[in-house]
Amino acid sequence: VQLQAFGGGLVQAGGSLRLSCAASGRTFGTYAVGWFRQAPGKEREFVAAIRWSGGSTYYANYADSVKGRFTISRDNAKNTVYLQMNSLKPEDTAVYYCAADPRLGYSSSKTYYSTSSYEYWGQGTQVTVSS
Repeated sequence: VQLQAFGGGLVQAGGSLRLSCAASGRTFGTYAVGWFRQAPGKEREFVAAIRWSGGSTYYANYADSVKGRFTISRDNAKNTVYLQMNSLKPEDTAVYYCAADPRLGYSSSKTYYSTSSYEYWGQGTQVTVSS
C-alpha cells in the first residue's frame, strides 16, 4: 500500500483545512488509518485514527488536543481518508503524516496512538497556522 498525504498549507488561526490521505496498491477499507504530526524539535504525536470494527462500522479516536476541532472520516470508494481541521491554532503547526495498518482493527491489542503500530506511512504535508 502506498499512501499520499496532501492538502496542507498556510492558514490563519481560526481557519480550516482538510487533509487527504490517498491509498493505492490495494483496497484498504479494513485498514486502520491514523494521522500523526511532528512539529520542529518535537516527537511525532498522534492526532486521530479511524479503525474498522466489522461490516460498515468504524470507530474514530482523537488526541485530547484536537478533540472537538478535528474530524477523521473515510471514503472507501475513493480509497481516501480525510482529516477535517477546524478552529486551527498556531500550535497545530506541524508536518502531518498519515499511516495505515491492516491488523489494527478495533479489537486489536495494538495501540492506535503508537507510531509503531502502523506498517505503512505516507510522506508528510506541512500545515502552518499563523497567529
